[in-house]
Formats: sequence, structure tokens, C-alpha cells
Amino acid sequence: MIPRALTPAAFAGRDPGANILTCAGESMGTSWSLQAVAPPAGVAEGVQEALDTVVAQMSQWEPASDLSRFNRAAAGAWHTIPAGLAQVVGAALDIAEASGGAFDPGLGALTECWGFGSAGPVDRVPGEPAAPPAAGGIDFDASTGRIRRGDGAALDLSGIAKGYGVDLAAEWLLAAGVRHFLIEVGGELRGEGIRPDGQPWWVDLELPPASPVAPYRIALHDLSVATSGNYRRGFADGGRYYSHSFDPRTRRPIAHDVSSVTVVHRSCMMADGWATALTVPGPEAAIALADERDLAACVLAGDAEYLSRAWREMLA
Repeated sequence: MIPRALTPAAFAGRDPGANILTCAGESMGTSWSLQAVAPPAGVAEGVQEALDTVVAQMSQWEPASDLSRFNRAAAGAWHTIPAGLAQVVGAALDIAEASGGAFDPGLGALTECWGFGSAGPVDRVPGEPAAPPAAGGIDFDASTGRIRRGDGAALDLSGIAKGYGVDLAAEWLLAAGVRHFLIEVGGELRGEGIRPDGQPWWVDLELPPASPVAPYRIALHDLSVATSGNYRRGFADGGRYYSHSFDPRTRRPIAHDVSSVTVVHRSCMMADGWATALTVPGPEAAIALADERDLAACVLAGDAEYLSRAWREMLA
């Protein structure tokens, strides 16, 4: 797969002899890696600092994070939040509206109840009394950067924050003068510019285990890619597998055979959020929604793959 257009400025002044620096680290409960063409000193520290900022603002697992403190505060009160957190909350709520409720950043109490939050995993389906009822959601005032939550709601940005972390690290690299790089955090990637040999940053699409679908190789030239996979986290109880992917409308793990959704987008945050949202409606409805929003999306369900119009155009 190749992008619909190339950025001529990325090829100007290309140095075929330039070195690629590779570095890596850990953040957001996973690993990160970077390949950068002729970066300045301190590049690894800069990336780490950007990702640490995301953890400090948006982690469910860090009691001192802005998100955790907001979730512990009394419902109904407005709270001013940092600009980065406000940006992600705004994007999450935009995706929630555009997807018809397939994405919901206010399900933190539900994901905790099912063992996918900071309290740790569970090995059985929670009883009905333990499952929080439908309640008020998250309100956001973009003009003031303030949020509030309704009774029973708690903020959970795990379906979009990692992509934002990739973008924040990428924007730091660009501001530091690094024009050509591939940054990856926990399988979400963003590629800028080209390699010294003139090739884009080629990456292989992650597939579910034992998938019969042939893998795609994607050219990340000023593009990002994110995959949401139901096989990544979950537990079995009573002979049934329960995924970490929830349908906000039923408030239960999704009940169809979609195993993964991959979205290619300029923004890794938007690719991440939409990959999460498109796991919910089922393959046909997901592709219809992707076509409506002009998203490049690949949905794997059972032994079949479903491709959006924008995805097919990138194959041409």
C-alpha cells in the first residue's frame, strides 16, 4: 500500500549516506522504538519525555495522573485539564458522535469492572450488580478546556491515548529538526519523510494469530497506522472468550467475529481512535462508516477481510 500523494519537500536535500539511529524504551505499559535519520543528540530523551507527559496526564494506572484525579473527584463538577488531555478528550468525543456511539471515553467504570483497568484482571464475568448501569457521560467545554463527568461515568482514554502519544513524540521530533523517522509505540506507528535510500518507511500490518489473510505492507510516508485487535486482551469464562473491546450501546464486550481493525490516517491519534470505534458495529457497518468518513480501514472478521474505499485506493 502506498499513500495517495507524496510530499515533494521530503525528497529535497536527501542524503543517501545519512545514518539511521535506532533507539527504544518503555512507556504507557508497553515499549516504544524509533528509527530516525541523522537526529540530534538527546533524541531518545526527548521522545521519552513526550510519552511520559501522556502518562502523567492520561494514565488510568497512575494514581497521580490528571485522568485518575478527575475520576476520583465528585461527579458533576467542572475541572480544568491540561491542553494535551483536552485535545484527546475533544477528539474522543468527536469520534463518539461521528460513530453513532461506537466509541465512548466515559466507560472507565465499566472497563474496571471487567478487569481491563488499573484494578487488574478478572477471570469471570462480573455479576449484574457489579456492572455499573448506564449513566451520565463526559461533558467537555472546548472553549475553556474543562470537563465534567456524570454519575457512574469515568474517563478511559486507552482506545486513543497511545496514538496521541505517537503524535506528540512525532511533533517533538519535527520541532527538533528531524524530518525523516519512524516512531512506534505498542504497535501504533507514524512515519515521516523517507529513508536515506529514497524508500518510504515500510511496515507490515499486524494480523491476528493464525489469520488466513495475506499480510499487507504499508508505506508510511507522512502517515500513521493503528490496529485494534480483540485477541490482544481478554479472558475466557464458561467456554466463551470476552474481549476488552466494548460496545458502549450494550455495555458489554462485542459479540461478533471482528478480530482486528486497522486504520491508516495522517494522525495516529485519529487512526487509534477510529480503529477502536470500528471494532464495534460489525464488519459491514464498520466499512460503511469508514466510507462515509473517507477512512482507509481494513476489518478482519472470521476468515474474511473487508476493505474501505480509501483503503482500496491506496492499493491501486
